[in-house]
Amino acid sequence: MLIHFASGNAHKVAELQLLADAAHAPVRIVSARDVGGMPPVVEDAGTFVGNARKKALALRAKLPADAWTLADDSGLCVDALDGGPGVESAYYAGPQGDSAANLAKLVTVMRDVPPERRRAHFTCVLLLAGPDGRELMCEGRCEGRLLVAPRGGQGFGYDPLFVPDGHEQSFAELGETVKNVISHRARAWAKFVAARPWAT
Repeated sequence: MLIHFASGNAHKVAELQLLADAAHAPVRIVSARDVGGMPPVVEDAGTFVGNARKKALALRAKLPADAWTLADDSGLCVDALDGGPGVESAYYAGPQGDSAANLAKLVTVMRDVPPERRRAHFTCVLLLAGPDGRELMCEGRCEGRLLVAPRGGQGFGYDPLFVPDGHEQSFAELGETVKNVISHRARAWAKFVAARPWAT
């Protein structure tokens, strides 16, 4: 099954292909860059599901009628920030979508928050859009807590600040092998594989 991923983010494409390969799923994932890039999408749906749907359908509109597109919308939801940055995670520090600036802003905002109030979770929604309006939506969550300062050089985004439950290291310290088992995206992907969309 060929799936066009509605993003030019090489990290996410590689991560999803690794997950597919590990699950022995008959899936090949290609980036939107391979078909000329993503069309402009205003991510203003207000929910992870709504934003993922907008991205999947926007890319699908420029592909053949039998194409399948997959979109991801994900973010970090912090209890002390009433669920923020949430759907705004990629643009937390401004419209430029600078990951380093986003991380630095979150560190500053959370600086004086005590350990018992540093709970957070990552959410990922995967939405597959195919012919005849067919859709599959899968959601995954990873619960954890935020460090006071970033740690680790692996991963991307907010990974250096997030420690998943059951671990003492951040996502950026644990590495891809562990992350690809317990992350929000891995859990959403597990539901995707269980649904076997290639068999429809």
